[in-house]
Amino acid sequence: MRYQGESGAERIRVRLMAQDPISRAGLAGQLRNCPQLELLGEEENDGPAVAVVSVDRIGETEMQTLRRFQRGGGCGTVLVATDIDDAGLVAAAECGVLGVVRRAEASTDRLVQVITAAASGEGSVPADLLGRLLDQVGRLQRQVLDPRGLAFTGLAPREVDVLRLIAEGSDTAEIARTLAFSERTVKNILHDVTTRLQLRNRSHAVAYAMRQGFI
Repeated sequence: MRYQGESGAERIRVRLMAQDPISRAGLAGQLRNCPQLELLGEEENDGPAVAVVSVDRIGETEMQTLRRFQRGGGCGTVLVATDIDDAGLVAAAECGVLGVVRRAEASTDRLVQVITAAASGEGSVPADLLGRLLDQVGRLQRQVLDPRGLAFTGLAPREVDVLRLIAEGSDTAEIARTLAFSERTVKNILHDVTTRLQLRNRSHAVAYAMRQGFI
């Protein structure tokens, strides 16, 4: 969701979340005067385009916060963290985080860059952290999934089946008949895919599946 400012330019609505008032005030001070952004007050209920979550480390409490934004849908999440270990990095990815910024690197320009990317559904992770994440995914594939004949694709087989039929031009009713599902089940599958992977609609989901080589 974007807000139309007085100048006519679109502004990204941003909600700030932090573990303490000082951290939140620091983020707000950095971002308040950025013309690209519209910061939401703590009591405002209108849905943001991006949630910026500031934490020291990624533990169970922090993951619950990230999952809440993931379940809400339509909101990209940017994580600003002091300590990011491998387990926390994988957990953040599982919770649908689009952007990751180390607190020590959280300059105003860097934050705006990552927030803008997240508002467009694009990921932004420091190169070394991305490498660590890929190492973790590769280790999971080799040690856990390969021995069981499974693949780390991000999509379940029935999700791939639904997206393949959409790509072939089938509507919801046709997909339901082909796969022997109810139409509600088809809609639920599509909702789960778009929410989990932070995709905008079924066309975006099909494009994602094609880019990743699933269909």
